[in-house]
Amino acid sequence: MTINFKLNDKAVSLDIDPKTPLLEALRNDFELNGPKFGCGLAQCGACSVLLEGEAVRSCVIPVAAVNGLNVTTLEGLGNQQNPHVLQLAFIEEQAMQCGYCSNGMIINAAALLSRNQTPEKKDIDKALAANLCRCGAHPRIVRAIQRAAKSLTKDVT
Repeated sequence: MTINFKLNDKAVSLDIDPKTPLLEALRNDFELNGPKFGCGLAQCGACSVLLEGEAVRSCVIPVAAVNGLNVTTLEGLGNQQNPHVLQLAFIEEQAMQCGYCSNGMIINAAALLSRNQTPEKKDIDKALAANLCRCGAHPRIVRAIQRAAKSLTKDVT
């Protein structure tokens, strides 16, 4: 089956079994390394992507479900030459140790900041509640999101 969708704002087409998990297509067919395979059960958040602006777990979404939709991965938020405000904040706050959870943390934070540019700590905690991090970097991750939010509101005012 041919699946057509936008990936990081670029129209793409893929001949694939429609039941293939989106994560598998992103990593294998498009060679994107942002989304990670963690649990395969939508429990850890490592595979998170934005689907029409909402954070979803790509390990359990069949690729057919994104036909005609817009998917944004970590690579689509920003790049080395033009990083997203969250990517910069994560670097500035040193919010990664092993880095395995950072994709899910940044993607879920991006979804939060698109809805609420002035989140309180409780909002950030709620947005990240289903993302697992074993490194103990969570306080720095929260600070990075707060830094990004401040940067976004500075840009608006």
